[in-house]
Amino acid sequence: MKLIVISGRSGSGKSTALNALEDEGFSCIDNFPADLLPQLVQSKFEAEITQDLAVCIDARNVPKDLEQLPLRLNALDQIDLKIQVIFLDALADTLIQRFSETRRRHPLTHLFYDLREAIDMEREVLSVVSELADLQIDTTTLTAVDLVAMIKARVINKSANSMSLLFRSFAFKNGVPTDSDFVFDVRCLPNPYWQKDLRSLTGTDQPVRDFLDSQPVATLLFDDIYSFLDTWLSEFEKTNRAYLTMAIGCTGGQHRSVYMVERLAKHFSQKYPDVLVRHQETNITTNAMR
Repeated sequence: MKLIVISGRSGSGKSTALNALEDEGFSCIDNFPADLLPQLVQSKFEAEITQDLAVCIDARNVPKDLEQLPLRLNALDQIDLKIQVIFLDALADTLIQRFSETRRRHPLTHLFYDLREAIDMEREVLSVVSELADLQIDTTTLTAVDLVAMIKARVINKSANSMSLLFRSFAFKNGVPTDSDFVFDVRCLPNPYWQKDLRSLTGTDQPVRDFLDSQPVATLLFDDIYSFLDTWLSEFEKTNRAYLTMAIGCTGGQHRSVYMVERLAKHFSQKYPDVLVRHQETNITTNAMR
């Protein structure tokens, strides 16, 4: 039996993630009281119910109950139960925009706090849950459809006992993705943007790949990043780490970072069964080709 705890700031997509799990056969409960989690799991086992379980535990809980969540999850380790904590978040401006579009009320807003103050406060309230997370997902640039695809690819379809790797390209001009475990800067490479015939293409197009393949510095940087990750990913795997996200950035997130992500993902997919590729600026997510 699996237990997945979904958490995150309001507007980050918790309901979407929970619905995605429900569609895949999980028994799902929204706004669940953290202090009742042990009783819920115990009742499932006593009733011999083996259906996988997902609960949303967020800032609507009493703060002291959130503080005790690590202890309650540790107590469940004695039961034959696979536990994962998934934390969703997005940039504050994005969360404010989403609330403005839906006209929903933030659970922490009241007479003395405006929306931005409530969103900032929510980060502090949920910090203890964020630190527990096996997987953090930055939904700033994700649509609801993208998030469902991400949950299916990284959680539902994840191979047992294998680390899920996400290689993600991004543009430094738009900020570093907040859910990155490793960040690599490839702005030192020659920029195909300045080649007129390559400007409108991306790092997935053969002419751009040929251009960068012909640059010795591109191969040198690839070899260094690959060697570093090959060494340290195996060390993380020894600690039973379930998820890692590698973010590769360049100026516009269109050529160099895309090229390097594709090249790295192709090589690591030979060793790891769960390798996902996401190009943030072009909003494309795929499984790496072995």
